[in-house]
Amino acid sequence: MISGKNYIGYQQSAKGDTTYTTFNPQLNIENSHVFTEATISEINEAAHLASEAFKTFRSISGEKKATFLNAIADEILALDDELVSTYCSETGLPEGRAKGERGRTIGQLRSFAELVAEGSWVEATIDTAQPERQPMPKSDIRKLMVPLGPVVVFGASNFPLAYSTAGGDTAAALAAGCPVIVKSHPMHAGTGELVASAIIKAAQKTGMPNGVFSNLNSSGIDVGTQLVKHPEVKAVGFTGSIKGGRALYDLAAQREEPIPVFAEMGSINPVVILPDAIKNRGEALAKTYASSITLGTGQFCTNPGLLLGIESDALTHFIKTLSEDILKIEPSCMLHPNIVGAYESNKARALAQPDLVISVDYNSEVQANYAKQVITTVKGTTFLENPTLHQEVFGPYSMVVQCEDANQLEQVISKLEGQLTGTVIAEPNEASNYTEVISAMQNRVGRIIYNGVPTGVEVCPSMVHGGPYPASTDSRFTAVGIHSINRWVRPFSYQDWPNDLLPEELKNENPLGISRLVNNKQTHDCI
Repeated sequence: MISGKNYIGYQQSAKGDTTYTTFNPQLNIENSHVFTEATISEINEAAHLASEAFKTFRSISGEKKATFLNAIADEILALDDELVSTYCSETGLPEGRAKGERGRTIGQLRSFAELVAEGSWVEATIDTAQPERQPMPKSDIRKLMVPLGPVVVFGASNFPLAYSTAGGDTAAALAAGCPVIVKSHPMHAGTGELVASAIIKAAQKTGMPNGVFSNLNSSGIDVGTQLVKHPEVKAVGFTGSIKGGRALYDLAAQREEPIPVFAEMGSINPVVILPDAIKNRGEALAKTYASSITLGTGQFCTNPGLLLGIESDALTHFIKTLSEDILKIEPSCMLHPNIVGAYESNKARALAQPDLVISVDYNSEVQANYAKQVITTVKGTTFLENPTLHQEVFGPYSMVVQCEDANQLEQVISKLEGQLTGTVIAEPNEASNYTEVISAMQNRVGRIIYNGVPTGVEVCPSMVHGGPYPASTDSRFTAVGIHSINRWVRPFSYQDWPNDLLPEELKNENPLGISRLVNNKQTHDCI
């Protein structure tokens, strides 16, 4: 049941005077639940509880953390129809999307549970002593990953489950041993509270310390700002706009003790369609990309916002076909009137740029909060000379850049900001003739796709969901998959430490039976 209150550890709290509601974009009405924004005292209490909880949670065994994570998944499933209906009422997204995202969230939690139960993820590394070494004896040195401390996670507007309250950032941080404070997204505060209640129930049932999780409401930026500045917070996870992510990054850097901000931000996800592919498969590719551009009303961070090709009759025909195909797709609802407003504003700015040609602009009447899809095109020279054209238009919008030749295609890619994904569409043996183009793409993206679409991010260990700035604030890490746990830990070494005082992962006996690097050899053996 939704109360509209904050979760400060195990307790619900509503001390503040600032309240707000969520909005049903499909019905174009406010939802009935009223949410109370967290006060400074509640922020301080949540941060202090998290800091106290860290003292014990950091050392809880992998098996116990796995039990906790699996319990969260079970409690989310137990919310059943109430969660699905609340999700739909706060996003305008269909029931199928809600259930699919719930399934992804459950999968993420269970994958981290499996990871920490097995235990090798801590990267235990042991170099045994060599007292006889000349001219100086060698100490016994042992290393593993340890958690950073309390983490603040900002809920994402476009993924109320998979990237929000119990999403990938939260699951990874809890798996690492870091208590989490979620700054709930105001657009889906009800969904967030339901999931928060599931996490709290799971924490209580599995004996986790009070303060291992809190959920704070906020309609603006003040709560988030105070959380990032709080001295007991040690890291931040964010999914959203470049403006928002950069503001948090700068704020964290200005602290007396700067802390890392792992932000996944904007991306236009360039797609290179090579000449033979567009000549042989142009019509089929147009249909495929019309669907990809409009999938989820274009509200994916991997939406293909930029299509690149070399000038030809085939490319001209592709643009015409893409424009015709995208008009056949019925417009759909965006997440919130504010997101519709931002889409219209950013689209208008793009359309006002000189020498940009509007290939198609859906101009029929649509319901309130529905987005009208647009395809534009420019010459490669125009694109290179106008950085405004490089900016993301979050929604069902894509631009086709017509390059003069392969050299200009490479220049265009090289001038792009960092991206989450890049795609190469090619015929067999064609890509090998464009190695410099592909190398330029590799330097700009975190994931490169061959003959596919960027929309869709598989949750698996090999996935990289990140990239050079501003796709993310640190391209060394992924925000998806089990390796995203590495954002919330740091390496720590013990030198000449008594065996009985070492953590289980580093003891001679290897009581956990994990894989360790011992004297440069990977092994499960004891020492």
